[in-house]
Amino acid sequence: MYRSVRVAVVVPAFNEEALIGTVISTMPDLVDEIVVVDDCSSDRTVEAALASGDPRVTVLRNSANTGVGGTILNGYRKALAGGCDVAVIMAGDAQMDPDYLPALLDPLVDEGYDFAKGNRFFSRNSFRGMPNHRIIGNIALSLMTRVASGYWHIFDTQNGYTAIRTRTLQQLPLDKIARGYAFENDMLVHLSMAQARVRDVPIPAVYGR
Repeated sequence: MYRSVRVAVVVPAFNEEALIGTVISTMPDLVDEIVVVDDCSSDRTVEAALASGDPRVTVLRNSANTGVGGTILNGYRKALAGGCDVAVIMAGDAQMDPDYLPALLDPLVDEGYDFAKGNRFFSRNSFRGMPNHRIIGNIALSLMTRVASGYWHIFDTQNGYTAIRTRTLQQLPLDKIARGYAFENDMLVHLSMAQARVRDVPIPAVYGR
């Protein structure tokens, strides 16, 4: 637990055999449940996740390839069923630094926010290593999403490192949220309609293998 809050981490994974073990082995002790959701990988992602031996790990397998949004939504449903208070998203490619997990949780625990989202663009050096075309694309999509959702203070709308209270998840129509790569944008729009309080949290991304 994190200060009496039960935390589940959902790990969407597609062909992440090389790094899924790293994601699990570096997961902080404050995490109560790790839900790895495999989106019909063609490699040994599932086997690598199970080989971690971490008793907190549950592996779900999508019956068909759903895309990143559908995979996350399936993980959310498992977190809801497990009775956790907060569901966090950490991708299976080890690009989300687990050391910053408390920074993502604190706005929910201390300040009453419903949703916290990482922001990689808080300084000139924070997105070092990100390809230029991704920087430009993220800025453009973020601007459009800010217009659509009304969350003008959320700069990095494409960032998938997030934490949400499960009581807020229960208010969202999960079946109507986009299941593909538009998931992050559509999620913010639905949060806006639910009048959720959303916090921007400066967190650098990790770009490597």
